[in-house]
Amino acid sequence: MKTTVLRTLAFLLFCSLLAACGTSTSGAVRSGTAKAVTSTTNLPAPDTTSESGAYTGVSDYRIGALDLLQVTVFQLEDLDREVRVNSSGMISLPLIGTVGAGGKTVPELEAEIARKLTETYLQNPQVSVFVKEFTSQRVTVEGAVAKPGIFPITGKTTLLQAVAMSEGLTPLADPSSVVVFRTIQGKRMAALFDLRAIRAGNAEDPLIYGDDIVVVDQSGGKTALKTITDSLRGIVGFRTF
Repeated sequence: MKTTVLRTLAFLLFCSLLAACGTSTSGAVRSGTAKAVTSTTNLPAPDTTSESGAYTGVSDYRIGALDLLQVTVFQLEDLDREVRVNSSGMISLPLIGTVGAGGKTVPELEAEIARKLTETYLQNPQVSVFVKEFTSQRVTVEGAVAKPGIFPITGKTTLLQAVAMSEGLTPLADPSSVVVFRTIQGKRMAALFDLRAIRAGNAEDPLIYGDDIVVVDQSGGKTALKTITDSLRGIVGFRTF
C-alpha cells in the first residue's frame, strides 16, 4: 500500500513538472516573446580544412581522418575493402589506388569511387560506402551532466542534442551557464548559452562541431568555470578566452 502511494505521488509530481515546462514554453509563444531562431550565422564554425574532412555543419556527415569505412562493390567481392582514412584524408582501393575521402559525404565518395572504376575497368559499378567508426568528428561534454564523455558527431548536431548524448543535466547543474569552447582562426574561444532560453524558443540552439568542448557549470558555489561564465554574460557569440 505504501509503495503504491509513493508511486502515485511520484507520478503526479512528474506530471506537474511537465505541465510547468509546457506552460513556460507555450506562454512565451502566446505572448509573442518566443523566437523561432534557426540561423547560426552569428556563431562561426571552427577551423576546417577539406583535407582533414572536418565536419562543416551540413546535414550529411563529412568523412574525416581515421574514420573506418566499409567499401562494397556489388557482385564484385574481390573489390570489397575495409579501410581507414589516413591523416591526409586518403584511402587506398584495388584497381584505382588512392582516393580522396576526407571532406566528402558518403554519397560523394560512392560517386567518386564509381567514377574511377568506370574510367578504368567497369561499366556502371554499384558502390556502397558505410562508416563503421566515426573517429574524426567528436564532441566532449563534461561538467554537471549525467554521463560526461566524448561522443561521435554523425550528422547535424545542436547544443541540446549534444547535452542529450550525455543523458541530460544533473540536479546541481545551472542550465543558464553552459559554455562551448571552440578553436576559431587559430584562437581558443568560448561562448555562453542558456539551455532554458533555447528550450523556450527565446534563443538559438547552436550547431556543435567536431572538437568542440561543452561544459555545464553547477549552481551556486564557486567553481573554476564560474570566472569564465561571469566574463561571458551578456555577450552573444564567441570571444577569445
